[in-house]
Amino acid sequence: MKYKIVLHIVGLINIILSFVMLVPLFVSLFFNEGDTRVFFDSFLVTGISGAILFFLFRTPLKEVSHRHGFIVVAACWISASIFSSVPFILSGHFPSVLDAVYEAVSGLTTTGGSILEDVEALPHGLLFWRSLTHWIGGLGIVIFGLAVLPLLGIGGMQIYKAEASGASSEKLAPRVKGMARILLTVYLIISFVLMVFLLISGMDLFDAFNHSFSTIATGGFSTRGESIGGYGSFLTELVIMVFMVIGATNFALHYRFYREGLGVYFKNSEFKFYIGILAAATLLVAFNLFGREYGGVLTSLRYSSFQVISIMTTTGYSTADFSSWPVFSQGVLMLLMFIGGTAGSTTGAIKCIRILLLLKIGHREMYKLIHPHVVKPVKLNGKPVDQDVLNSVMGFTFLYLAVFVASSAVLTMQNVDFVTAISSVAASIGCVGPALGVTGPMSNFLHMPVLSKIVLIFDMLLGRLELYTLLIFIVPEFWRA
Repeated sequence: MKYKIVLHIVGLINIILSFVMLVPLFVSLFFNEGDTRVFFDSFLVTGISGAILFFLFRTPLKEVSHRHGFIVVAACWISASIFSSVPFILSGHFPSVLDAVYEAVSGLTTTGGSILEDVEALPHGLLFWRSLTHWIGGLGIVIFGLAVLPLLGIGGMQIYKAEASGASSEKLAPRVKGMARILLTVYLIISFVLMVFLLISGMDLFDAFNHSFSTIATGGFSTRGESIGGYGSFLTELVIMVFMVIGATNFALHYRFYREGLGVYFKNSEFKFYIGILAAATLLVAFNLFGREYGGVLTSLRYSSFQVISIMTTTGYSTADFSSWPVFSQGVLMLLMFIGGTAGSTTGAIKCIRILLLLKIGHREMYKLIHPHVVKPVKLNGKPVDQDVLNSVMGFTFLYLAVFVASSAVLTMQNVDFVTAISSVAASIGCVGPALGVTGPMSNFLHMPVLSKIVLIFDMLLGRLELYTLLIFIVPEFWRA
């Protein structure tokens, strides 16, 4: 194994991350709340460690092999998670190193679960850093999902093989570098537009920056302890709802919208399926809430739509304590934690395209029982999907559920109650954030047992990296190849 290449690239990532830390450093200087030294020291620690790795293991960068691709991606995300926790560790606002690492992993994986009991007690620099980890993590996963995973032959975008979708594995640009530049441009434009709308809705500039980062990355960290509900503004909620939907939509579709117009969305089967689930879930939850939690139809729709969109897009903002809602509504939200948004977006979970293909596979199997001699291919956007892709979808879903069951079992062995255990795992592997029970939207993950936090950290990374990228390391053949 050519570990020099891996360590060289990890060093480069650390150098880049260290310069990103200068942004919250300047924020802390502006507000002068005493956390400037935290970011200066973090900049030095991260930058120096990165420079050592970068120059000590410098080697001609030829094309990275298939196996090295997995190692590089996993190593970069794990390293970035550890070094992103340095400002939290040095700040003294986190009870332990594990809690600081949990917060950093939750940020970079755009999960949004927190161990903080009083978010508003943090200085502005640290608040900004929390949200910024969402933004860089969200951008990283979009580029990772659309540009890197297809090269490794795995992940959400692999299902677009054989031009099964308009956003096929044929790239937006001939080279990964050009594709990354396009995606960065789209990401920046949407982030800026969102910030402007948040300012119009009544947020101040600092909060608008932070929530722009968190929303477009479908992350969920807020500068308010009560999340978006703390603003009490329907206009703010509406803006965030629209951009949560945008953030959870395939970024390749956004680019094609720029080139081809609005029709690209409604020609895409996954997008229509995604919007259909959002609409159906919103109506179901609103119906369940009406007369039980809220007296008015519009009020029920307001809270239902925000929470359904927030959970399905795996953002995790809240405007109400949905862990106290009727059991049916909680059940719907729990199911949405498994579905997520579309492939090629900043969301986690199984993703709509896999759910849609599983439904089509189920329909095909029932059809074959009626017409056993008829060959009926599974189609997406009117084009047949290769059987290898369908096998990959079924394999991924099985592994996802297996990890969910195993992780839930570990948490229950730590005396975590059943509802809290299964919802916390679902929220972590799905990169949603808040769960039900003890870890609901008005609470946090601080008092979870140490082993449970470690499991949830691993689940967040697994969910963010599409399972295979980390699980492949436990396959003996990977190391023998």
